Amino acid sequence: MNLLITGGAGFIGANFAHYAVRHGHNVLVYDLLTYAGNPKNISSLKHFVQGDIRDADKLESIFKNGIDGKPFDAVINFAAESHVDRSISLAMPFVETNVVGAVTLLEVARKHTVPTFIQISTDEVYGSIEGTGKFTRSSPLHPSSAYSASKAAADLLLLSYHHTHGMDVRITRCTNNYGRCQHPEKLIPTIISNALAGKPIPIFGDGKQVRDWIFVEDHCAGILAALERGKSGAIYHFGGPGMEMNEVGISNMDLVHLVLRILANELGKDISQFTSLIRNVADRPGHDRRYALDWSESITELGWQPKTSLEDGLDKTIRWWLDNQDWWNGV
Repeated sequence: MNLLITGGAGFIGANFAHYAVRHGHNVLVYDLLTYAGNPKNISSLKHFVQGDIRDADKLESIFKNGIDGKPFDAVINFAAESHVDRSISLAMPFVETNVVGAVTLLEVARKHTVPTFIQISTDEVYGSIEGTGKFTRSSPLHPSSAYSASKAAADLLLLSYHHTHGMDVRITRCTNNYGRCQHPEKLIPTIISNALAGKPIPIFGDGKQVRDWIFVEDHCAGILAALERGKSGAIYHFGGPGMEMNEVGISNMDLVHLVLRILANELGKDISQFTSLIRNVADRPGHDRRYALDWSESITELGWQPKTSLEDGLDKTIRWWLDNQDWWNGV
């Protein structure tokens, strides 16, 4: 297939672009290269255009040309403002990119009758869930931040295009990702980079917020499965291992200690050298306590399930981080 991957120079988008190429697809990456997009992430890919998904004229030329003159078979939209803390400080960029940009892209795709449009969403559209429950695809949307609200708005608009225009639109919602090329502002990269630099490692509130973590390669496999075997108008959930045993998620504080233990072992150091850097800071306003997704239907409908345990994935991530310090020092 010929794939247009928007936001493809960012963390998950770049990992997916390489994953798709390895699985025989042709890709064109379209990315504005904001602070979250890094050209180093896609330097080995053949087709790249810098641009904004809000720029309808630029998109028109991209869709007319396709890849080597051949039209796109699918659009996979990763382009988004995604950092919750930034959305709390200033919401408008999230509305402009995540809502207006997504609809602008969708309209151009509709005009050019692109067969499939996949929107990369988030588990945060559901808000927080207590106890041991898990969100299903029919759970009500209850976003808690400008980021998650903008993603929920885009999801609903896409589904309206499926209902009204008959477009083949598919939505994927995933738990927290980690892996190579993740921006240093995110939690796991912050833990690693601050520990290596001897800087304080900040943890919001009491650190008991629970998150489910998925290795980015497993997420990429899910997205490709949704593209190749998914259904029009469907929503697909992807999460980390343990859901089938009802072992969903780890607290932020426990995650910090796990990352620091693996890092200390890798470097042959005493973990206390790193744990002494942990600092509890004022909690994020409106901070959700727990996220958890039921992804059982991705097994039955797509034949997908995560393959990488959290400890194995963190080991791979930390090794990459240690081997690529030039990459993250330059971000």
